[in-house]
Amino acid sequence: MSGPVLTVEGQLLDKDIKKLARASRTSVVGPTALYYAGVTAPIISASMALVVKNALTMLGATSYWQLMLSALIAAFAGIVWYLIFMRWSYRHKVGRGNELTDVSNVRLEDDALVLTRGPVETRIASAGINEVIEKRGFTIVRFEGVDPLIIPDRWFAKDKQVRKAFLAHLKRI
Repeated sequence: MSGPVLTVEGQLLDKDIKKLARASRTSVVGPTALYYAGVTAPIISASMALVVKNALTMLGATSYWQLMLSALIAAFAGIVWYLIFMRWSYRHKVGRGNELTDVSNVRLEDDALVLTRGPVETRIASAGINEVIEKRGFTIVRFEGVDPLIIPDRWFAKDKQVRKAFLAHLKRI
């Protein structure tokens, strides 16, 4: 190694993980939940249509009312199920593994970013770094094939020069 090795460390807080989740996710509902909500809603609708039609037949309603009421109730049942399912499917839990319990150490070397958290060390070559996003109060680093990393500004202990040098080196590697 010929260049400097810059290091920053700190412990992530719950609010940091929430910022990371908001910055990383494109919606509050995952694609699987959306798929199942869309698949099950028509099944619920069809089932309700059949139940209502049979109930109205037993009550002696005419064909017109059987069709109209079963269609209306089926439509409402499908919509209500879809809305309830989507609400149940909201992503609530944030954080992965030991992000909130162990100190994170981010080390920048000439050709890699090395993240150490607890007993695990992850080395990401410069080619694996996709994007560095600076936001107010934190920086997000996106990688190829690995979850993104958030580096809060408070880890630099209000030293703007150290933060600036760290981010400049991060963007260079």
